[in-house]
This record gives sequence, C-alpha cells and structure tokens, in this order.
Amino acid sequence: MKRTADQKKRDAAQSKKLDDHVNRLRGALDGTKMKIGIVTARFNSEVTLKLEEGALRVLKQLGVDAKDIRIASVPGAVEITSAARALLRSGCDAVIALGCVIRGETTHYESVVHSVDTGLTHLQLETGKPVVFGVLTTENLYQAIDRVGGHHGHKGEEAAEAAVEMVNLLKVIARKK
Repeated sequence: MKRTADQKKRDAAQSKKLDDHVNRLRGALDGTKMKIGIVTARFNSEVTLKLEEGALRVLKQLGVDAKDIRIASVPGAVEITSAARALLRSGCDAVIALGCVIRGETTHYESVVHSVDTGLTHLQLETGKPVVFGVLTTENLYQAIDRVGGHHGHKGEEAAEAAVEMVNLLKVIARKK
C-alpha cells in the first residue's frame, strides 16, 4: 500500500527514538550535485513511461539538476543491466532501473525477472554504487497500473527517493571510516 506523508513522519519519529540507543546511519533526501542515471525499458511502455515520469518528478523535487539526469531507453527489461553499467561507468552516482514484466502463459517471465535481478545486484556489488530496482514484476496489467500512482503508490517516485538516499548513505558510511 502507498505510504502517506503522515506514515513517513511516524516512521521517522520512531526511528529517531531508536537512534538514541544505536549509531544509526541514514542518507539525506538531498540530490544536489548528484548525477543520476535512469534506464527505462520500452516494453510495456504504458507503464514504464509513468514510472519514468514519477522518478523524474521526485528527482527534481529532491534537488537533482535536470542536466545531471541521464536517461537511457532500452528495448526490454533484460537490456537494462548493460545500459545501467554504462551509465555508472560514465560517472553517474546511482542508476534507477525501470521496467515492467508481466507474467504470461510461459516460463519466460521467470527467466527475465531472474536475469534482471541478478544482473543489477551484481552490478551494485561490482561498482559499489546504488542500482535501484524499479522493475515491476506483476501478474497482470492492472497490478502494474496500481503501482504507478494507484492503490500501491508510485514505484517510480519511490525508486528516485531510494537512489538519492542511498548515494547519501554511502557517503556517510565512507566518512565514518
């Protein structure tokens, strides 16, 4: 379900109470001076373009300059990993991977999802940079629509927040060495 602003505030307050007892590290939602890449699959574009629009909207709200956002358009979900790698190598601080894989009548769905998930996870470990998984994996189109502004929030917006927070968290961790 979509988390409301009040729920986010309550979660932050609860986390702050716990912070008195531990050394909790957290990244700020400040995207200034950040270079963010977005890779958007064109397959199921009625969904993926909405994911991209939401991610762009939030990145701009968080202070990422439009000139520091690079968008790569790829044919399908499997191609996301190689474009994400290229963006990270070109200087992006993080990449947001956006796609939509809808289960069909064959096992192709499992192969595609596994390939993208494994590839992006490996890429994060290889580069040490955040690669946010904004690839919807749903049973049908209705579930996908619910995740781009419907009952289950907007996963493109959430992915943008996660990217900015993770870049800042990794900076905080590096300073704590």
